[in-house]
Amino acid sequence: MRPRDATPRTSDVGSAFCICVPARDEEQRLPILLNALADQDIDGLIPIAICLNNSVDRSDQMIEEARIRHRGRLKIHLDRCSFSESLAHAGSARSAAMQLGARTLTFDGVLLTTDADARPPLDWVRENLRAIAAGADIVGGKLELDECEPLTSASARAQKSWALYWRQVREIEDAIDLRPDDPPPRHGDHTGASLALTLDIFRRAGGVPLIPIGEDRALVDAAVMAGGRLVHPLRVWTRVSPRYDGRAAGGMAETMRTMDAKLSAGHELMVPAFAHWLERARWRRSMRDNRTSDAEIIAAERTLPPMPHDMRLAEMAGD
Repeated sequence: MRPRDATPRTSDVGSAFCICVPARDEEQRLPILLNALADQDIDGLIPIAICLNNSVDRSDQMIEEARIRHRGRLKIHLDRCSFSESLAHAGSARSAAMQLGARTLTFDGVLLTTDADARPPLDWVRENLRAIAAGADIVGGKLELDECEPLTSASARAQKSWALYWRQVREIEDAIDLRPDDPPPRHGDHTGASLALTLDIFRRAGGVPLIPIGEDRALVDAAVMAGGRLVHPLRVWTRVSPRYDGRAAGGMAETMRTMDAKLSAGHELMVPAFAHWLERARWRRSMRDNRTSDAEIIAAERTLPPMPHDMRLAEMAGD
């Protein structure tokens, strides 16, 4: 456990908060997450809202054991849900967790959300609240694969190439379409594994969309369209599991499984060439120069054809 002396108090970095977690059959991962949240480097009770949905394993027992183990440190609010087959997906679970968290907060509170298989660093809560206190409405956290879990050598090489690729994409965007409200250096992740929103912008965005895939990015889009300021500070990040047996359709586990299968079969990982990102950044800049709102840009971008995947990712590593 971290030492408690000389650590910042919650009041030093922002408003009251609640960490919202959707979980389903996570008896192995929930104790890891809850231990990491108990070790956060802020003082006082840490409120957590968990939507445990459609589970048939011992997740419930693991939560109760954590409640006892971290008594006086974690204040766990638990909603046991059983969604119908059509609603048994990430959108419903994250919505339920965040609505539960919202009910614990006052108007100026902050909702943080992460996934049951994440392992946030010690300063995750503090850095999210610091970004909110500095004026952000929405804070995206960078994703890093958990170094304590095994990863094939091919996947490890691919992850390094991905990091180089996205860093260059960000540099292209910042050179052409610099956003003063989201200054470099920055990352570009804003997923459910690490996301913070003010309660106000969460409500103005209409909450989490009840969709099976991409509910987190859809929430961020809605929050930006509602006038929220989105930032991606490098100091906000979390570890995520590179496991293959995830719970959400289209989630991280499915991405890792698909990538590994392609690499094992000797196939190339293809990505949009940088010229496409350059063209897209110029398009966004032109829209902004014409005083087009963020909401209008997001809506217009959804109608554009997808970028072709015409560059080998391996080129980033010089292969």
